[in-house]
Amino acid sequence: MKAKTFVDQVEVIVRSGKGGDGSSSMRREALVEFGGPDGGDGGRGGDVVFVASEHVNSLLSFYYDPKCFAQDGGNGQSQKMFGKRGKDLVVPVPLGTEVYDALTDLLVADITEPGQRVIVAKGGAGGYGNVHFKSSVNQAPTEHTPGGEPEERRLRLELKTIADAGLLGFPNAGKSSLLSSLSSATPKIANYPFTTLNPMVGTIVYDDFAKIAMADVPGIIEGAAKGVGLGLAFLKHLERSKVLVYVIDMAGTDNRNPWDDYSVLKKEIDEYSSELAERPFLVVANKMDEPQSAENIVRFREETGVAPIEISCASGDGLDKFKAELRKIVNPKTKFHHTHAAAPDVAEMPDTTGDEIPADALRFATFLKLEKPKEKSHPSRGNIH
Repeated sequence: MKAKTFVDQVEVIVRSGKGGDGSSSMRREALVEFGGPDGGDGGRGGDVVFVASEHVNSLLSFYYDPKCFAQDGGNGQSQKMFGKRGKDLVVPVPLGTEVYDALTDLLVADITEPGQRVIVAKGGAGGYGNVHFKSSVNQAPTEHTPGGEPEERRLRLELKTIADAGLLGFPNAGKSSLLSSLSSATPKIANYPFTTLNPMVGTIVYDDFAKIAMADVPGIIEGAAKGVGLGLAFLKHLERSKVLVYVIDMAGTDNRNPWDDYSVLKKEIDEYSSELAERPFLVVANKMDEPQSAENIVRFREETGVAPIEISCASGDGLDKFKAELRKIVNPKTKFHHTHAAAPDVAEMPDTTGDEIPADALRFATFLKLEKPKEKSHPSRGNIH
């Protein structure tokens, strides 16, 4: 039997730890006449915590082990000894995981930031020992309280990939080839339909180290909204995308008309989500190195009124233009400290051949961060600025 390699929806049972019981004990010790109560408190039960991890990209581990149980707290003991606190169960989940209550269908958490921690089941409180109940009128109490009950829930986890751009297209349109040409991702590429069976994410890195995450989902065909082919189940991985990229096979290698492909894709996306269909988009005419593409693109413009970006993943033509147009829409942050304003004229730079470099010359060093640092308050004086 072939094992699963990717899971994007699963139900799990989470249960926190039970709180430890408080102890009822009296101090009995040689030469101690009035020992009194000395029962300690129970330990708190462990929490179940989901933590966003960049090193996990699937919910596969929950598919094979859907039970997440934290450790119970220890019971209190004599001599006022507290019970041991139960260990938290910290579970890594992929970025983009939505956590729903399986019974009420309410959203519990949307985990999108690296390192984000969400307590999905809180541990029970520890019980009080009888040392808490002594008083002037009750000097030998035997009362103690049990530990708090654990919290148990059935949750549904749904993974929606976080990507700035999402690739849409028919099978064999060249989405995987485009992703592999622009990033270090290695999707499966072959000349048959539905080569891509799972969402793939690659990162486009620009010269100034700005980054754009781009996702590739399985191909869409006519009737996908009704379950034809692989359906539209994977389109949820594009719901967080800022821009959609329609990849059109302009050569029509599978005896399809490119203009009809574009119309079908738009129709299927609109039936899936009208909000997603209104996102900013780019249209890419792929396989422009094929002889038939030059004739097809003329009719494509006439039929659709859209002027696509012409590219060829085989030769690399047009990829730089596509990257530039994609950057205009996504507007990623650059890793450089300076802005994209015009650089100062080097001819105006003062002489730096002496023993000391003039302060005015530093503005030509655009790689330096020259902003004035924020003033910080002294920790012992509060905010005095």
